[in-house]
Amino acid sequence: MAQTEQFIEADELHPIDIVESIAVHHEWEFDRVADDQIAMAVEGQWRSYAITLAWSDHDETLRLICTFEMEPPDESLPALYEVLNLANDQCWAGGFTYWREQQLMVYRYGLVLAGGQFAGPGQIDTLLHAAVRSCERYYPAFQLVCWGGQPPQEALKVAIAEAFGRA
Repeated sequence: MAQTEQFIEADELHPIDIVESIAVHHEWEFDRVADDQIAMAVEGQWRSYAITLAWSDHDETLRLICTFEMEPPDESLPALYEVLNLANDQCWAGGFTYWREQQLMVYRYGLVLAGGQFAGPGQIDTLLHAAVRSCERYYPAFQLVCWGGQPPQEALKVAIAEAFGRA
């Protein structure tokens, strides 16, 4: 049994109930916005990330949005959009976008659980950590493009590579 499953024993819990239990387990600040939505703050190496998860009964999807504030200079926006496209080419699950009006960098992912499928605590915990890892991995590249004047391809080279195996 995975570590995150040790504190959740009931079968078929609502996905947001599971997220809330995971937040309690990790001692993350959270707010249960509604029965089908939760918002939390997770500290990363580079910054604090705001994560919102919402369950949609309509299309049986658990939606994750992980955001952080970013106010790039207007002249760096074309390069930012280019580095976002390059980063998204490397992301197999989820993707980045920039919400200019809200000045937020956004990582989004939708876990489709159609047909009465169930996401367990381990899967949801992995989903949450993958979102933070993606933001942490590409944050330096976004910064280099916006404030360091680096070309997108060069800035992306500093993205922390995913390691496999053990040293």
